[in-house]
Amino acid sequence: MKAICLLSGGLDSTVTLAYALCKGHEVTALTIDYGQRHQRELEAAKAVTSHYRVRHVVMKLPLTEFRSSLIDPSIPLPDRKVEDIGYDIPDTYVPARNIIFLSVATGLAESLGASNVFIGANSIDYSGYPDCRPEFFQAFEEMLRVGTKMGTLGHPIRVEHPLLRKTKGDIVKMGKIMDVPFELTWSCYRGGERACGHCDSCLLRLKGFKEAGLIDPVPYEE
Repeated sequence: MKAICLLSGGLDSTVTLAYALCKGHEVTALTIDYGQRHQRELEAAKAVTSHYRVRHVVMKLPLTEFRSSLIDPSIPLPDRKVEDIGYDIPDTYVPARNIIFLSVATGLAESLGASNVFIGANSIDYSGYPDCRPEFFQAFEEMLRVGTKMGTLGHPIRVEHPLLRKTKGDIVKMGKIMDVPFELTWSCYRGGERACGHCDSCLLRLKGFKEAGLIDPVPYEE
């Protein structure tokens, strides 16, 4: 069965790709180059797809007019404690990103005859983005049912989010079982040779490895 997997090159999307492959899907990985402030995650996505030997589509979709600290380096990235994450919507939020990315992914799915789109969204240990919640995905699937050719024919594309209700620790354990190459992934919001260790994404990732009782193989500045 053909499937599309949104792949950023980060921990969650790579575990999701591994999950889709373990389920027997013929996966095309889709990476969106949206004008993010560094290229490290794009390089990680290429390394991951090379490891798994899957087709990799990189689509340029610049969102450079959108206000987000993930796009505009003049907007400072949040610097806070891990226990403070998830209670508000931080400046790392890219407006409507999952709506846009899933729309592109489902369009590609219809074009390739794929029936499933996988996304590594998480609503437990996450930064508080509104488009990572279960109610968002329920609404999006309803939109696909009435707004796509496959939906009107009675075969709507399914949006699969296997990590949605898992903790970061659970995600790391899941990846370990599937022998995910964690060393190839990149989660840090900052570019550079080493992950910063204190942005929201690094803090959540490190929390996950600690909960799983494993050491993150990615090098950190601190």
